[in-house]
Parts: sequence; C-alpha cells; structure tokens
Amino acid sequence: MAVDTHVVPVIAIDGPSGSGKGTIARRVAGALGWHLLDSGALYRLVGLAAFKKAVALDSPSKLADLARALNVRFSADSSDAEEIWLDEQNVTAEIRNEEAGRRASVVAAFPEVRDALVGLQRSFQKAPGLVADGRDMGTVVFTDAPLKIFLTASPEERAQRRHKQLKGKGIDVSLPALSRDIKERDRRDSQREVAPLKPADDARLLDSSGKSIDEVTAIVLRWVKEVRF
Repeated sequence: MAVDTHVVPVIAIDGPSGSGKGTIARRVAGALGWHLLDSGALYRLVGLAAFKKAVALDSPSKLADLARALNVRFSADSSDAEEIWLDEQNVTAEIRNEEAGRRASVVAAFPEVRDALVGLQRSFQKAPGLVADGRDMGTVVFTDAPLKIFLTASPEERAQRRHKQLKGKGIDVSLPALSRDIKERDRRDSQREVAPLKPADDARLLDSSGKSIDEVTAIVLRWVKEVRF
C-alpha cells in the first residue's frame, strides 16, 4: 500500500550500516522541524524484545507477534541526542551495541517481521513532514516519497567510523572484526529475498566517504530545496 506523501511529505534516506544515515536524518529533521523515524531501531527493538522474552531468533511468527505489539517511543535528551523507549524503559544503550545489530539483521530477514512493522513505520508520517531512515524506506515503506536518498560509504570507512564511535564509549573492539561484520551484514541485507538493501529506482545516490557530517547535511538540504513538496 502506497502512502500519499503529497499530503505529508517524506524524505526517505536508505543505506547500509555505518553510512551515517541516522545522523544525517536527525540533522535534516532538526533543520526542517520535521518528525524522525529511525526504522533500523525498530528491528533492533524486536531483537531486544526477543532476547528479553526468550523468543528464538528462528521463530518468525513469534517475532512478528513481538513486532506488532511493540510499545516504542522516540525522544531527545537535553543535548538533542536520540533516546529510544521500549515499554517506557530507556533502551537506547541496549540497542546500540554490536549484538543488537546482529540480532536486528537476523530478524529483518523474515518477511513476517517486516510486514508486521510496515504499519507502525507509516504511522510516523505526520505533519509537517517526516524524515525516515532505514534500508527499505524508499523501496517499500514510502514508495511515493518525493525525495529518496541512498547514502553509502566504503566498508573500510564505515568500519573506522564505528570503531571510533565505540572507542569513544570505552568499548574496545577489533577494527578488522568490525570490517568483517559490516561486510557480512551488507551481504546478508542485500541478498535477502524480501526488501533487499538497494537504492530505489528514483533515489539520489550520495557517497559520504571523505565527507563531514556538515557537508553531507548541506547536500541533502540543498536537494530538499530542489524538490517541490
């Protein structure tokens, strides 16, 4: 089911893990005063809910039930950083580690889970507009979005960014291991049968390799001005 994004505009930003799409989406949403959807967080939340409730990651029907029952809320802290709440508990830190990312990639491969989350994702489309980041925002969830962006970066740069981010949190992780994990996640996400990771046919491609957050944000905001919402 397509959503009428001509009533409430949507900017769909898709891309692989570590491309910076979450950061850019938050920057753009803040600049425009629009709502934000971190769709990747929803899959991490399903994985976390499965862990907390001892649901096996190879049980798609039970995972889909968890997805339909998610009680999720996004907010910002005093420094405008994203906070994610599950059942009114702040789980931001819990879903940002590597294990949460692994679980998310596994559960996202099940059509039942993806179907269960589509309605929830579309419910975030509210005035004055929505910036949605994920892996299938432009190809599946918001197919009529007037601006679709596929944001990427080299696997090596994405691994370095993640390594720096984790070290800043005091987490010691091997850079080669991170690089292997990112490449494996890319392979799994791009080869899955349902909603594989790929640019929408009408998406604008943006390689963030070697570019700062400010530079990438400026490019996206320039594109926003070019599109008639």
